Amino acid sequence: MKNPLLAIVLLLTVSGVSAGNYEDGLAAYEKGNYAIAFSKYKLAVGQGDAKAQFKLGVMYDKGEGVVQDYAEAVRLFKLAAGQGIAEAQYNLGVMYANGEGVVQDYAEAVRFLKLAAGQGIAKAQSNLGSMYHNGEGVVQDYAEAVRLYQLAAAQGDAKAQSNLALMYDYGRGVPQDDAEAVRLYQLAAAQGLAKAQSDLGVMYTNGEGVVQDYAEAVRLFKLAAA
Repeated sequence: MKNPLLAIVLLLTVSGVSAGNYEDGLAAYEKGNYAIAFSKYKLAVGQGDAKAQFKLGVMYDKGEGVVQDYAEAVRLFKLAAGQGIAEAQYNLGVMYANGEGVVQDYAEAVRFLKLAAGQGIAKAQSNLGSMYHNGEGVVQDYAEAVRLYQLAAAQGDAKAQSNLALMYDYGRGVPQDDAEAVRLYQLAAAQGLAKAQSDLGVMYTNGEGVVQDYAEAVRLFKLAAA
C-alpha cells in the first residue's frame, strides 16, 4: 500500500523547488540578467509552474534573452492560460487578434479576452470592448462595448476612457452627452494618450461640451502632434 504522507511530502518538495526556480528567474529578469532568468524559468516550466510558463512566454514574445518566437510564446501562454493565469489569457487574445504566432482568429481572440476580462484585467476589458464596438469575432453591440469600456475606464485604462468618450460623443450605446465625452477625453488626455488629446482639441475647437477655446485646442493638438 502506498504511503499517502510520503506522496504529499514529495509533492510539496517539487512545488517548493518550482517556486524557488521561479523566484530566482524573476529576480534575474528584473536585473536584466535574461540568460539566467531564461534558465530558471525553463526549469520551473518543466515542473508545471504556471507563472513561469507565462514569464517565459513573455521572453519569447519580446525576444528577451532568446530569439523572438511568437509560436513558442503562444504555446507557453496556452499552458499558463489553462492554469488560470489572466495575463496569459489576455496575451493570447491579443495574439489571436493580431495573428502573431497563430492564424488570425477574432472569435478565438474574443474567447481568451473574455476569460481575462472576467478576472478583472482592464486591458482585456478594453480590448474586448473594441471587439464588440467593431463587430470583430462577435455581433457588433455598442451597449456591451460601453459596459466593458466602463469597467476598464474605472480602473484607469486610458484607451477605454478615450473609447468611452467617443461613445458619448456620438451617442453609441449611450445617450449622446458632450460634457461626459469631454470629461472622459480629459482623463485619457492627462495620461498622454494622443488620440484623446486630439479629440479633446476638436471639442474645444467646436465648443462641444465646453466653452469654445481655440488656445486650449491648439495646446492639445500640439501635445498630440508631439
